[in-house]
Amino acid sequence: MAWSFGRTWWHLCLSLLLCVFICQAPGVNLLPGEKINYNLVHSWADKLGMELFHLGDFITRRKEVQESFKEAKVVIRNGPSIVDSMAKEIEMMMDLKVSAVRRIMDTAENTALSHQNDMADKMFSYYNAKEMLEPNDPIPPIPTPAPDMDKDIGEPLIYVQPKVLELTPRPEFHNTAVNFSVSSVHVPVNVFDRASDVIKAIQWSENLDQIFRDNYKNDPTLSWQFFGSSTGFMRQFPASKWKKDVPVDLYDCRLRSWYMEAATSPKDIVILMDGSGSMLGQRLDIAKHVVNTILDTLGTNDFVNIFTFDKDVKPVVECFEDTLIQANLGNIRELKEGIESFKPKCIANYTAALTRAFEILEETKSSSRGAQCNQAIMIIGDGAPENNRAVFELHNWRDPPYKPVRVFTYLIGKEVANWDDIRWMACENQGYYVHLSDTAEVREMVLNYIPVMARPLVLGRHDHPVIWTQVYADIEDTKLSDYLWDIKQCEEQKADVLEYWQVQDRMLHPKEMARRAYRRTKESWNQPIDSNVYQFMTTVSMPIYDRRENANITEEVLINEALWELQTRETRIANILGVAGTDVPINEIKKLLSPFVLGVNGYAFIVTNNGYVLFHPDFRPIFQGYILKPAYNSVDMIEVELLDDDRLPRDFNPVLMTIRDSIINQSTGSKWMLVKNHFDEMKRVARIKRQYYWTAIKNTPFTLVISYPEQYGVSRMDIRAEQEIHRINIKGTNIRSFFDGKRWKIHPDWLFCKHSNRTFRTPETELMFFLERMSEPGWHWPASRSAMPPEHAAAMFCDRQLMQALVFDARVTEWFSKNTSFNSKDDKGNEFKQRFGVTVAFLATHSGLTRWHEFHSNMPEEPGVGETFSQHNKRAIDEIWYKRAVDQHFIREESFVYSVPFDAGESNSEILVTASHAIFHNEGGKSAPAAVVGFQFQHSALYKLFHNITGNACAVDDKDCYILDNNGFVIISSRQHETGRFFGEVNGAIMKRLVEEKVYKRVIVYDYQAVCFESKNDNNASNTLLSPLYHVMRLSKWLLHTALWYIVQLVHWTPGVSGYSEMYLDMNGTEPEPEHDDNSQVKNTAWLRYLTLHRTRLKPCDMQRELYTLYNEKDNVVYNMTAHACERPFVVLPIPFSNLILLVIDQLCPRDPNLVLSVNPQRINYPLAVNESLGCYKQAREFNRVRPQSCISRHANESGIKLCGRSCSIYANLTLILLCHILSRWL
Repeated sequence: MAWSFGRTWWHLCLSLLLCVFICQAPGVNLLPGEKINYNLVHSWADKLGMELFHLGDFITRRKEVQESFKEAKVVIRNGPSIVDSMAKEIEMMMDLKVSAVRRIMDTAENTALSHQNDMADKMFSYYNAKEMLEPNDPIPPIPTPAPDMDKDIGEPLIYVQPKVLELTPRPEFHNTAVNFSVSSVHVPVNVFDRASDVIKAIQWSENLDQIFRDNYKNDPTLSWQFFGSSTGFMRQFPASKWKKDVPVDLYDCRLRSWYMEAATSPKDIVILMDGSGSMLGQRLDIAKHVVNTILDTLGTNDFVNIFTFDKDVKPVVECFEDTLIQANLGNIRELKEGIESFKPKCIANYTAALTRAFEILEETKSSSRGAQCNQAIMIIGDGAPENNRAVFELHNWRDPPYKPVRVFTYLIGKEVANWDDIRWMACENQGYYVHLSDTAEVREMVLNYIPVMARPLVLGRHDHPVIWTQVYADIEDTKLSDYLWDIKQCEEQKADVLEYWQVQDRMLHPKEMARRAYRRTKESWNQPIDSNVYQFMTTVSMPIYDRRENANITEEVLINEALWELQTRETRIANILGVAGTDVPINEIKKLLSPFVLGVNGYAFIVTNNGYVLFHPDFRPIFQGYILKPAYNSVDMIEVELLDDDRLPRDFNPVLMTIRDSIINQSTGSKWMLVKNHFDEMKRVARIKRQYYWTAIKNTPFTLVISYPEQYGVSRMDIRAEQEIHRINIKGTNIRSFFDGKRWKIHPDWLFCKHSNRTFRTPETELMFFLERMSEPGWHWPASRSAMPPEHAAAMFCDRQLMQALVFDARVTEWFSKNTSFNSKDDKGNEFKQRFGVTVAFLATHSGLTRWHEFHSNMPEEPGVGETFSQHNKRAIDEIWYKRAVDQHFIREESFVYSVPFDAGESNSEILVTASHAIFHNEGGKSAPAAVVGFQFQHSALYKLFHNITGNACAVDDKDCYILDNNGFVIISSRQHETGRFFGEVNGAIMKRLVEEKVYKRVIVYDYQAVCFESKNDNNASNTLLSPLYHVMRLSKWLLHTALWYIVQLVHWTPGVSGYSEMYLDMNGTEPEPEHDDNSQVKNTAWLRYLTLHRTRLKPCDMQRELYTLYNEKDNVVYNMTAHACERPFVVLPIPFSNLILLVIDQLCPRDPNLVLSVNPQRINYPLAVNESLGCYKQAREFNRVRPQSCISRHANESGIKLCGRSCSIYANLTLILLCHILSRWL
């Protein structure tokens, strides 16, 4: 009986113990149907959060840092005062540039007038930017034998030995080698520099060197100064060699916006292109070249459209019918693509075309659209059957002598007979006539219209409009974008072929093809905001007039029907000599904006009269790292300021449109808005309330806008009077001592202090120079950073407020880098270093100072990981980790923000986790961000910590554990390769549930600056039927593919190459066995189809990204929900003191593997009609704009100028006549 009782008791105890064990087992819950223990997961999250917090708290010494700033005060940020002060700084700087250009203009006009009687010296030697030599360059030999007669010029070719000039690289000129003694001359490829009018202008303009030097002496912040001549050359100062790393020199100053807009007032242009059947072959090529060149001469203040006419008049872009469109880069591209596909058909109806053109121009003017200034019709054809006098009388001669529309005619073809009518149209309508017989002369001849449209300006004499251009990329031509893209595609095909030689058919595996496609698509998303590839700038320019009223001209005059004679006569003229200008780099303007004053996540931008941004933190003009976008400089401000209103793409909020109208009208105002700010490669987003202030920059078409977050931007840090630099010096403290050691950096893009006549190796060296000067007696702060003479004579500039803040921050944080307690062997820091692999702790302040402390060695000044960190993290408040930490402060004040690089798991290198925490200073109920502290540690150590906390519960097959950040990116996963990936790509089904349960919020962000790639091939079936050449091209393509296949096979079996291939295969796996089935032939050609280059063209487009952010509710009920079978197969909990969540998933529950959520961009497909493009969609929703103030389109004396182009000379070809006679006899 006793034995039985003891046995029963033993069974009872064993059962109870088993129940306890089962209940406490990881992943098992007491509730029915629940496989994930909520309480256990909660304990994991709490323990992990506390461990990381204690680590960060100790490593960063955040409380000591916060205590260091207790001496500072918190003041209210005055938005209206800030924007007004910044606008005045920019206005003062821009006035200096205008004064310099005005002096160039005045000197040029006087010099040209005083040298009007000089003879052209065709042996004149000058500094040719493309030919001049440096002292160590080899001198090219004199050409032998003697040059032949030049057929076009009719005189011996002239050789003048290049001049030698010493050049020195200067950082203020983008490290270009320059010489400040003289200027250099660039001559376009289509201009002969020894032509009489060209060399004479080069001669007299050399006298501008003195005014160039004087301007630079007066204002050392001046960038390039230049004089662009109407003859085609450009003289620029300082002298430099022309860039030669492009295949063709496309640069012609007369095609640049600063020249075109200064030489002519804004214009409305209708281009009429003859569509008769005779416009074929070379004539069609010339005509298209003419149209493209005309389009190249237009800017954003001009309006244009192109119509082709045969029996009907049609626009080349259907959706642009009956209207004029703004000549921005995107619209010009649409027109050029439209003209490419044009095919002449039948007889041309000039009357209908002219009538349509006049009606459009009249309607544009009456409706107050377009440029509302100059108007012109440009006719390109091979001859008109009549002069259409009745049309001109009806539309253009109603108010004599004023003719509102100029007519320019371009006669195409070598042998043309009916030239008199088309010339009459131009001459009787204040235009110009040109005869073109070769593509080589197109550019020079087309540019003749600019001096004609400039005549009212010249006749006005004293009015020299000041022109400020839209942002542009220095000397680059947008045509190079297409060329670079073609080269990129060819390089990719070459890489594909080389790889195929090595890996053969494994390259065609679907997974491998998908991987390669994704990698290349990912490259196209690379849109750097800051790039050193191009120097973006705006230019201020003004026209230079020929002050002569009369001049002798020599021209061919028709004596009778067969005789032409050269005659010289005096006639009334109104010639433009050229345009003077100077560049203003965008980076130089940004330095005047005091980002320190705006604070973290604050920014400023400038908007033009057209609503386009001159610069903006979201202005992304480049893709693929080095290619300019097709429409890079026509980004509207409402396309970068994205309101958080959940509206459809391009359905812009009326409130934002009202603000835009106020800005372009140069009003002063303010407004707060809820916006979506994307950052970190457009993969993260923050929803934030921002305050905006704007005011005009006087005497310019620009308006300055500033913005900062309302939550923490309304207050800022400031120093007290007793902490100013001069008081510290009085106490005998050396302010340089606050910057001892090498573990500190300052923001490289901010203007702390600058010496215009000296260059320094680093910003830190320059700072130390000025700190030394400030310690000397007699130091005084300049009145402003853009001081007018004589203050700037010392060539020293300083931002007093920024320097005071920097020295204060350096003084109170001096201990951070010097503290070496972590290096002691018994210190707790050594334990943390061992456990977590901590590499560096850092501190960045609101004044742009960054300090760091290394954990890699005991040598205080030994370079290492700290140096590596500082090379990539020296921009303080502009770093991503700084911005995110400040935003996180208002979500969980004590928390750290953790992040890993995107797609870090795909890398073989050690992954570093970056953690950051914001330090706020509080005073009198106000708080302001003072600094951010943080550290970096090894990801493997974080994974080990997580594994130690969870045990083996996350290592079993039925559970997956993830740590995700606040934007849904994987920080920790049991699979290393998933680290840094977006979780929706790893498990789309669960990510969708997290969105539905309001753990994450989906935020749609539109990208209105995207680039897409459209096939160059025309897939229209009608072309196949109509063009027999299509079949010839198909045959040629087949032959090319076959030849390529044999070449690859030949190379594959070439000794040496095949050996290399085998070696490669041995390193990468076993070579697959050859196939012997019936489909082997198909497989042999599959690679050829895959490797065939499918050429695409760049196309502006709109894209959208679906980004995600955590809901910020601290008591979100979803965090209290337990798992329940497969209805809710997961538990999600926040990790305390962090931006992270812990997610545990039941892997045994079925899910849809095809459901993938991505943050990658997707093209927006608008409801477009057939053959319509994004340009059509945008044109139908065009925005308001403000026309430039200057418009000079008429002058009473212009009717006295009779120069309108030379007549056409016809010379009989005797051989051709003889041949025709013989054929007529025998046929």
